[in-house]
Amino acid sequence: MTMKRLLLIASLFVSSHAWAETLFINDATVHTMGIRATMQDADILIRDGYIQSLGVDLAAPADATVIEAEGRPVTPGLFAGITSHGLVEISMVDTSADHSLGGNEMRPEFDATRAYNPASGTIPVTRIEGLTWSLLGASQAGSIIGGQGQAVSFDGGYESFMGGKVLFVSLGASASAKSNGSRAAQWMLLEQALAEAGSDLSWLPSPLLTPAGREVLKSSLDGGTVLLEVNRASDILQVLAFSEKYRLNAVISGGAEAWKVADQLATAGVPVLLNPLVNLPGNFDLLGARLDNAALLNEAGVSIAFTGAGTHNARKQRQAAGNAVANGLPWETALAALTSNPAAILGLDEGFGTIEPGSRADLVVWSGDPLEVTTIADQVIIGGKTIDMVSRQTLLRDRYLDENPTLPRAYIKP
Repeated sequence: MTMKRLLLIASLFVSSHAWAETLFINDATVHTMGIRATMQDADILIRDGYIQSLGVDLAAPADATVIEAEGRPVTPGLFAGITSHGLVEISMVDTSADHSLGGNEMRPEFDATRAYNPASGTIPVTRIEGLTWSLLGASQAGSIIGGQGQAVSFDGGYESFMGGKVLFVSLGASASAKSNGSRAAQWMLLEQALAEAGSDLSWLPSPLLTPAGREVLKSSLDGGTVLLEVNRASDILQVLAFSEKYRLNAVISGGAEAWKVADQLATAGVPVLLNPLVNLPGNFDLLGARLDNAALLNEAGVSIAFTGAGTHNARKQRQAAGNAVANGLPWETALAALTSNPAAILGLDEGFGTIEPGSRADLVVWSGDPLEVTTIADQVIIGGKTIDMVSRQTLLRDRYLDENPTLPRAYIKP
């Protein structure tokens, strides 16, 4: 047997052994986000990456690593929203940004996930704040169709994608420049694109799509998720009519004025990914923005999830959720908007985003209320493995933030 083969077998053994870690969380306040709601003084047994048992006064197995929660809250890992984690390091450095395609062509086959780098420096920063997964977004400079993205776990794997592909479409004021200044032209272009996707015609002399682009749009018509970024109430109604016509599995992103058409959204069963901090009229599509948007949508029966903090500030998702609570959204619903709701909206595996037997073990042990800005994540668990609570920022902090300031900073830990 060659040395190369021996090393391969050894690496596989180490990987398997690491995955088989057994964890026992003792005496926690568990927000299950499932049928058992919140459990006090509860224990969680984790084996092989999944939750095996959940209950009160469970016995810790002899082979388990015990985490003493001492009554602290435990939640599922939080959703970081629509981001460019693993696709962008520094937004202003073109060579480090892979989430966007230049040019004016409509290329729905653009798949941003092919550039995903799990070793990106933005991921540990976000992960140790308790956010364990994201929806990778895609955009195109000159097209209302941004391309394809997908949900991804921050477990460090190269193939840690979850659920199906998501097609990104931008409409309204933010996309008017991509359609010669008219939002009416956006619908005209979308109509032609979907007509091309469902036809074998050549569409000469000016087709919008390549053959590959047709296939992508066709798959979107066959049950794929289409995420439409839109804010104005009248545009949202256009989305609902368009989605019904083409039987799209539509999700609204943005939805600043969604509260105005909450009943129509609830009737259509179309969920909304929103930023609960949006309350100022940054453009004419946001004139009706208000801080209780999430609460009003929830009261109407619309499924909501939170996004909007961005890649480099994803940790602020918790703060945004807390503000939604301050403006009328029930606390448990706000937590669901960061856990079970986005998982269901994106069609992830049953039980993802919850803490129930059989669910994937993505958990966070918090120092206090997870929606309070002063709370920190004491321990993050992804796929049943404890995550080192270290990032480049914590390493820099530990190196240069000395507790003894008697010396000039240049002399501290050189």
